[in-house]
Amino acid sequence: MRLLANPVLLRAAFVLFCATAAFLLGLFAIRRLRSNISKECDLSNDAPPSLDTLPVHLYNTVIQQLKQQKHELQVQSQADQHRARTSENFSQAVLSNLSCGVLVFGINGLVKTANPAAKAILGFASTTGMSAEDIFRGAAIHSSNLAATRAFPDETSDAPVHVADEIHTVLHEDSKRRDIEADYNGPSGQKRFLRITVSRVPAVDGSLLGVACLINDLSELEGIRRQQELHGEISAEMALQLRTSLTTISGFAQQLANNRDPELAKELASDIAQEAAQLDRSIGGFLTAKRAASLAASNAAK
Repeated sequence: MRLLANPVLLRAAFVLFCATAAFLLGLFAIRRLRSNISKECDLSNDAPPSLDTLPVHLYNTVIQQLKQQKHELQVQSQADQHRARTSENFSQAVLSNLSCGVLVFGINGLVKTANPAAKAILGFASTTGMSAEDIFRGAAIHSSNLAATRAFPDETSDAPVHVADEIHTVLHEDSKRRDIEADYNGPSGQKRFLRITVSRVPAVDGSLLGVACLINDLSELEGIRRQQELHGEISAEMALQLRTSLTTISGFAQQLANNRDPELAKELASDIAQEAAQLDRSIGGFLTAKRAASLAASNAAK
């Protein structure tokens, strides 16, 4: 009892009790912290929590966001499809209403698309998948047009240059061939005079998509040009004939003036009349043909 009544001993006992309690409390805290750390490590190694473990409001929020994103993607996809259809329909409408033919070859040398005018000019119901050789079948370029198609205009060669060769040249080389003129024989035997513009079709990144051929049928104009050349030759021949007839008539007239024989004068007058009638028929027929040719050229120009 005396020991318990001693204040120094009581103070030491109290300090010992507090130290022991603090030690036990710290030990308990350390064990609790180690336990929590161990649980967190175990949770991190386990599979992620499923949707069932998420709160309901978070689940609903995620679902709404996904629905909103899906709706936006659908709207954007529909808009892109609409723009693509509009652009395709516009391109098809333009190609379908062109009076000149448009023929597009892919990088493999086969036709990818052709408008109705190209099919009508070339005489094929369908050209898809055909090669340039199958379509143009040896159609050679006019010799007067070779200087515009060759790399060296002064180059001379008797070997013909074909339209299909020019298409392959543009397809495999970085060059263009414009205003190719050639006589074309269609599959049913029809003959046409074509002017073809061949050019490369590049992509946005500069790569080659194919070759486009712009085809114009100049058969009627070429026929008129040849008729005009023929009429020019006929005109020269007519001028020579006219000069010969006038010389003949002049000779008959001189003989008639110097002649005193009535019978011979009558015969000379008859020869002069026949020569004049023949000259009138020749000139009349020439003028009629020339007038018809001019009318045809005027109608073709319209």
